Formats: sequence, structure tokens, C-alpha cells
Amino acid sequence: MSANTDETARRAQTLFKKEQQLREGEKAMAEYQAEQQATRDKTARLRALRLAHEAANPKTTRPAKKKGVA
Repeated sequence: MSANTDETARRAQTLFKKEQQLREGEKAMAEYQAEQQATRDKTARLRALRLAHEAANPKTTRPAKKKGVA
């Protein structure tokens, strides 16, 4: 009877660990995706600010870079 109880407890523990790893993996993926979205949002905001600044303060055209002679 004890061997059956030990086997049942071992299986339950293994199942619990697998479920816990799955939950932790889902949480980590959600955090990763949130960070990626925050980066995209920040990049878009900064790009919009840069474009607005450039539109408000037009630069004189720069001469093209000279290519080195090989």
C-alpha cells in the first residue's frame, strides 16, 4: 500500500512541477512581449518627436559625402 501511495505522490509532484513551469513560461512570455511593445511604443514616440522637430527646424541641405578614391 505504501508503494502505491509513494507512486501517486511522485506522479502528483511531477504533474505539479510541469504545470508550474508552464505558468512561469507563460508569465515570462507575457513580460517579454510587454517589454517589446513598450520599446516599439517608445521608438514610435521618439520618431514622431524627431520628425516634428525636423519639420519645425528645416536644415540646409548638406553636400553629398565624397567617396574615397581607391
